[in-house]
Amino acid sequence: MIRAARFAVVVLAVGCAAAAEQVVVDFEKAVVLLPDGRANRLPQWVENGVTFALAHEPRKSKGKGLVMFVTHLSSGHKGIAGAMATEPIPVRATFPKPVSSVTVSLWGSTGTPAVLEAFDADGKVVDRASLESVPGRKAPGESVPVFTMTVHANRIAYVEFSGPREGEYLAAHEVRFTPVE
Repeated sequence: MIRAARFAVVVLAVGCAAAAEQVVVDFEKAVVLLPDGRANRLPQWVENGVTFALAHEPRKSKGKGLVMFVTHLSSGHKGIAGAMATEPIPVRATFPKPVSSVTVSLWGSTGTPAVLEAFDADGKVVDRASLESVPGRKAPGESVPVFTMTVHANRIAYVEFSGPREGEYLAAHEVRFTPVE
C-alpha cells in the first residue's frame, strides 16, 4: 500500500513537471526578405503549433491583413509584427491548447505604448500587461532594447500584443508559454 502511494506521488510529480515545461517560439525559421528584396508579408505564421495573425481585418482599407517579419538590427534576431503601418492592428497568437502563462519579448519604436492581453476561449480578457512607453535607447550607438511582458490565467486561448500608433511598430522577438495539461 505504501509502495503504491509513493508511486502515485512520483507519477503526480512527473506529470506536474511535464505540464510546467515552457514552449518557445523564436521566429528564426522565418524568411524576412523575399528573393526579390520585398518584405515577407503573410496572412498568418504557424510555429510550434501557435498561429500568429492579425486580430481582425483592416477596417480603414480593403487590403488583406498581414503579418511580417523584421530583424532586430543589433542582434540579428527575427521578430513578427503587424504589416499594416497605416492601420495598427493587434497581432494575435492563438495556442493549440490552453496555456497558463505567456511571456513575450518585444522591441518597438521609441515612445510606442505596448499592451499584452490574454483571452480565454470565449474571447474574455483574463489578464493584461501594459507599458506607457517601450524602453528606448539611452544613446544613439546603443541597440534598441528588448523587453518582456507576461500574462497569467488558468486557461489562456490566445494573446494579442498591440500599442503602436500609425507609422510605429511593435515586434515580438520571442514567445514563451506554459501549456495546461
